[in-house]
Amino acid sequence: MMKTLLRNSGMFLLASLWLAAVVTGCAEQRLPASSPAAGNASPLLDSTQLVLVISDGWDATTARLQRFARAGVDRNWTPVGRAMAVTIGRTGLAWGRGLHGQSSLPGPVKREGDGKAPAGAFELPQAFGYAARPDAGQVKLPYLALTDDVVGVDDVKSRYYNRIVKLSQVNDKDWDSAETMRRSDGLYEWGVLVGHNTSPVAVGAGSCIFLHIWRGADKPTAGCTAMSRDDMLALLGWLDPQAKPLLVQLPRETYAPLAGPWGLPAIPQ
Repeated sequence: MMKTLLRNSGMFLLASLWLAAVVTGCAEQRLPASSPAAGNASPLLDSTQLVLVISDGWDATTARLQRFARAGVDRNWTPVGRAMAVTIGRTGLAWGRGLHGQSSLPGPVKREGDGKAPAGAFELPQAFGYAARPDAGQVKLPYLALTDDVVGVDDVKSRYYNRIVKLSQVNDKDWDSAETMRRSDGLYEWGVLVGHNTSPVAVGAGSCIFLHIWRGADKPTAGCTAMSRDDMLALLGWLDPQAKPLLVQLPRETYAPLAGPWGLPAIPQ
């Protein structure tokens, strides 16, 4: 379930590595055997919108999502709306590749196909959906309309690995596996790209990571974070690129040592 994108071609623009006809993709991969350090500079410094997902442990497959906002980067975080139920990876969480860097905190490290959602801090740069164009005010993030031409490449042997591409713009197709983004089950009717493993892309460290609509409250994902359709729409309507929104996903046991260094809000025990 993704990464960098090209806005003028209607494709994701997530990081500087993307080619002109390419946007990030979909698959799960492998990371170096290290994880984020509590002593790193806060990855939240420039953000005034925070999507915080906390699970009860590394192996938990459900979690709670709470939105937070602040008036400026030197102000305290204030909760926005109610907490939302979400499902995460079918085998829980593992440290991903994002804004938090890598170091020595305990916990598993995300790998391709491990069924884990990425833990850490990540950008939320792009929305996507089946609508050709969302209603005014419904989506503020840059938006990619999904068609049958849009696929996420999850083949680790491909030069397009972990990118979302338009088939009509690729003349050198070199993959054996890719996901059609306009799914028949409606899971991607509305969603947000998570900036996991994008800069640079590490083959095997995981790809295709999204926020998207769930199959159900008891149905975990292959590595994404999923929620009800109503909650997905509420989140989409709130996210503002001017606020540099970030996703932070952590198991509860890891939250306390990172709360101070990262400048995270207090959460109920």
